[in-house]
Amino acid sequence: MRSAHMPTAPHRRRRSALATTGLVAALALTATACGGSVEDAASDKADAAASQAADLGNGNGNGNGKIEIPTDIADKLKEHGIDVDKWTSGGWKDWDKDKWLSEAKDFVNPVIEGLWKPDRMQSAKEANKTVTTQDAAADQGVSDPEPAPVQATAEKTPYHENAAPVGKVFFDSPDGPAVCSGTVIKDVNHPGKSNLVWTAGHCVHAGGNGGWYRNIVFVPAYNDLGKSAAQLGNADSSEIAPYGNWWADWVSTSNEWIQGGSDTGGAGAAYDYSVLHVKPEQGSKSLEETVGAALDVDFSAPSAPSATEAGTMGAWGYPAAPPYNGLQMFKCLDQPGRFSLSPTLPTMYRIGCTMTGGSSGGGWFRVVDGKTKLVSNTSIGPEDNTWLAGPQLGADAEAVYQHMSKTYGGR
Repeated sequence: MRSAHMPTAPHRRRRSALATTGLVAALALTATACGGSVEDAASDKADAAASQAADLGNGNGNGNGKIEIPTDIADKLKEHGIDVDKWTSGGWKDWDKDKWLSEAKDFVNPVIEGLWKPDRMQSAKEANKTVTTQDAAADQGVSDPEPAPVQATAEKTPYHENAAPVGKVFFDSPDGPAVCSGTVIKDVNHPGKSNLVWTAGHCVHAGGNGGWYRNIVFVPAYNDLGKSAAQLGNADSSEIAPYGNWWADWVSTSNEWIQGGSDTGGAGAAYDYSVLHVKPEQGSKSLEETVGAALDVDFSAPSAPSATEAGTMGAWGYPAAPPYNGLQMFKCLDQPGRFSLSPTLPTMYRIGCTMTGGSSGGGWFRVVDGKTKLVSNTSIGPEDNTWLAGPQLGADAEAVYQHMSKTYGGR
């Protein structure tokens, strides 16, 4: 049986101008012009990495609780031995190797209304990716000196007025409920009506030794007022999820992450990014219309060996590992340096920051021509939590984004 319906959460309109102005002030940046144009790189690689979810739940029932799905998707599930009714009743907990779908085209994420209740969200553990000594030694002198730690500071509340459109990404893994961070981004092919969220690849797919995670949901402005655990003891869904829960019905990440990602980042870390297309658990408006804001993605930020030319960057997220508890949004501001896992891989950005696991997938921002834009996302860091590293978003990342926008954005 399906879970009970979650009460509809009252929506709070984001003050777009105020939020953007606040970010510019927080980053304290000088506006930087971006030279040149970014090539439209929607290639076959992105096409292979774009993934389809079963269109279940909201709006697709026949009025009597019976799940209805398109025949082609139902057939695809059957090919993998998956019974849809059993899946939504708890069958997704079967992480047998043969049931853990790994190929890009095999992603499924049927809506299970009411699954992500406040207490289940608070029980989610951080999805942490650390760098091993072997990883760090592989750069052969390409990396810049390790940055000094930058103490993360708490974001002002309410988040919907003072921060970028950041939220939490929840999902289920073989180890139980887990959590990352994510950012609402603009859809260039569907202006003003974006349903796209940017996060890390390791927040949706286990990499080379696993498959797609399940029950992936985005919660914008999670715990908007930044209340403590004690204050949230009897919280209802509107306090925890002021804009409701948004289920990923289409997901794309890089082939490099799917094939080479690992618990320590591995060879896929430089390509550790993902774009989600989401739909509301309840409601019909787009994500951008609902939260009132979305950020452009900057695919033209300076790359190695000129990472410092990108100016100051800020990383936002919900760190969940001690000394944090995942309930509040934090940020770090620093000048980026280069971080390399191998001379054969693209150089990553690295900044000093004390945020811990749970902030993974959270957006990195810089100001370009007076506008705040997403330029990276948190991917990996050391076990002592003194810095963070994120991928540079070039042509490969733009290919994933463009394919998601053009193929699934209007759905």
